[in-house]
Amino acid sequence: MPHHQQVVRKKRAPRGQALVLAALSLLLLGLMVALSFGISHALRGKTRLQQHSDAMAYSMATVQARSLNYFAVSNRAIAASFVAMNSLHAYMAAASVTSSMLSQGKDNFEAIGIIEIVLCLPCPWTGSACKHCKDAAEAFKIAKKFDKKRKEYDNEIKNVDPRFDNAVQALDVMIDTIHRSQWSVFKDTVTLLQNGSANGLGKLKDINAKEASSLNSAVGALNASEFTCVIDGMVCVGSGKPGNSPRPARARVMTEVANATRPEWPATRGKGVLEYLHPQFMKDLMNGIQGSGVSFVTGHDGTAKTTQNASTGEVEAGPSSDNQGKVTGADEHGRLTSQWRHGLWTGRYEASIFSDNSGNKHSPKSAHTGKHTKFEGVYAKDLLACAVGGNCFMKFRSDPDPSHDFGQPHVYSYVTMKMRTGDVKKAPWELNSKSEVKFTHGDQGTGKISMAPDEGAALSNALVYYHRLGDWQEQPNMFNPFWRAKLHPFTSSQAAAVLTAAGNTDAAQVAASATDLPL
Repeated sequence: MPHHQQVVRKKRAPRGQALVLAALSLLLLGLMVALSFGISHALRGKTRLQQHSDAMAYSMATVQARSLNYFAVSNRAIAASFVAMNSLHAYMAAASVTSSMLSQGKDNFEAIGIIEIVLCLPCPWTGSACKHCKDAAEAFKIAKKFDKKRKEYDNEIKNVDPRFDNAVQALDVMIDTIHRSQWSVFKDTVTLLQNGSANGLGKLKDINAKEASSLNSAVGALNASEFTCVIDGMVCVGSGKPGNSPRPARARVMTEVANATRPEWPATRGKGVLEYLHPQFMKDLMNGIQGSGVSFVTGHDGTAKTTQNASTGEVEAGPSSDNQGKVTGADEHGRLTSQWRHGLWTGRYEASIFSDNSGNKHSPKSAHTGKHTKFEGVYAKDLLACAVGGNCFMKFRSDPDPSHDFGQPHVYSYVTMKMRTGDVKKAPWELNSKSEVKFTHGDQGTGKISMAPDEGAALSNALVYYHRLGDWQEQPNMFNPFWRAKLHPFTSSQAAAVLTAAGNTDAAQVAASATDLPL
């Protein structure tokens, strides 16, 4: 072979190397594209899952806020029922005072008759006509007329007395009924907070992420605990949580609210009896029965309220720090002065009516049937024993600690979702059912690349907070319906607690050590 031909053969490049490099490049490019699709699909799924988690937390918080607002409105209805009881007692005392006023009119004219007798004694020695003796006899007749009229009014009051008693008992039953509805709302809300799917919230999955898991049960238990701790009187478990206030203290809250919201007439009636006693009665009292002269009322006053003891002094006294609302009652009193012929007399009249757990009091007794049933009193039983009766209500458990958001409850969500489909037909970029690529690297052994994340998780935090628009300083309570809901940032301790409850201990450790969480 010629020498120049041999040289040419030596310089010819090897064939097929570019094809091998191209194949390898295409393989890597394909893997990168598949990986990119897998990551994009996972990010989209993670976004959907987080939106679903946020929607769940916010929706559950909204339902809880509505429940607290219902407690506020229904607590007002309970307070209004106590006010209505006060008004009933006020009306009954106003009716009963007519008997007492007529009785005092009788006493006045008996006293005037005695005055006329005293004036009549000198007659035989003076020789003058014994007019005072005749006036004395007529005064005693007028006293009998007052007594006869009193008996007529007593009979009228006795006819009203059973209806009054039935009305008081109906209000007592209504309070218990309202509180039973509070219990029903409480239980339904707890169920919702535990599973996140009650009351139609399960449809959120269909809207946001059908493949998402249900609310983690342990996280749901945290939600239920947060809600339970809002109610004073419930069993509250958690470090740093305040204990229940004593039952009498809870009773004093409702008693104070009920007394503070009384209308003017049940609260005070010191503007004169002519405003509400029947004009015909006042005409009979002033001069219709006695004919000449006049009888007039001075210093009339009255009140009705929920109080501690069945005594007029308790009803007439101002606010008391120890008023637990064991009694509802009313009092009417004043003075009746009678002037007739040669005599003038004055005396005090009074009427009162009370309902309590030991029975009742009704003065004057002549106007009373003696058959009143018992009044339970405010918060007569502890809350957990008060589902059937006891006149309880839902009271907010205050917490002075700002790190606990002053007792305002949180609602958490923790859900998971598979980030890969596991089906090559639906997601060809996953390459196989496990979305994995295995390879051998010479002496280094085998390796594995996951083309799509296996599972993602999302957690959310919502706060149920109290805000009366225009007044940030008003403390949270369950008498004004200004509870609202919002998504809220996590603190590191809250995130760690939720992740620990969900069983994600690795993430919980990371969250616990974080100072500022971007959540």
